[in-house]
Amino acid sequence: MALAPAPTRAPAEALPLIEFPEELAPRDAREMTRLFFARLETLDEGTHEYQYARNTLIEMNLSLVRYAARRFRNRGDDMDDIMQVGTIGLIKAIDRYELSREVEFTTLAIPYITGEMKRFFRDTTWDVRVPRRLQELRVDLARANEHLAGELGRDPKVCELAAHLDITTEEVVEGQVAANGYNASSIDAPLNDDGNDAPLADLLGECDQDMDLFEDLHALAPLLDQLEERDRQILELRFGQEMTQSQIGEALGISQMHVSRLLTRCLSQLRDGMAVTS
Repeated sequence: MALAPAPTRAPAEALPLIEFPEELAPRDAREMTRLFFARLETLDEGTHEYQYARNTLIEMNLSLVRYAARRFRNRGDDMDDIMQVGTIGLIKAIDRYELSREVEFTTLAIPYITGEMKRFFRDTTWDVRVPRRLQELRVDLARANEHLAGELGRDPKVCELAAHLDITTEEVVEGQVAANGYNASSIDAPLNDDGNDAPLADLLGECDQDMDLFEDLHALAPLLDQLEERDRQILELRFGQEMTQSQIGEALGISQMHVSRLLTRCLSQLRDGMAVTS
């Protein structure tokens, strides 16, 4: 019995060739966007026609990225970077949009675009990551400081900032401390203070005894594996369970003197091994 042929998808109508998609008028761009999305749903991903439709949709709607980028133009960041991350949001919106939902593409695209831009500022603007609440508080404090400085003719006090923003003085201090994370200096940067060109790293920190202990234990582990089972047991009883030599002798059925000799030999062997690895 012959099997019926599998149904095949009807060939999509040829899409119009648009030489300069970015130059389309807004109304024409909206109409062509709907047409291209309708065609995109009938095409197989990876084909030349699919890539043409998808790429043209991106180019036709770059005006949405430019529109969203305007609100960030005074942030002092490179507009090319903002446009780039906004385009990533546009591409995500194109890949997730479905005509069947009967929602305008711009309704979906703008949140995706602005979301990518905000994520870009959140991840790159601050040298030290702080909670979103403190990032927003820093902006509020900067505005309040500028406003009050103009009114008072001097820098405002913490209590004046708190009263202006209707927050506690503790919150003001917390925001001011967090603002230090907005810019950070490299610990390798020279201080250039009083002719001292030494990097900051040379003046910070101290010996970490815990790190020294970790390194010693790491070097000691393979040396312990080389000992005989009874030697390792004696070390465990002496230093792990903190038993006396007499108690160890009773547990193992040997004399205290014998325990002492075994401990001396084991420790000497371990010290020699540590001296070689250090």
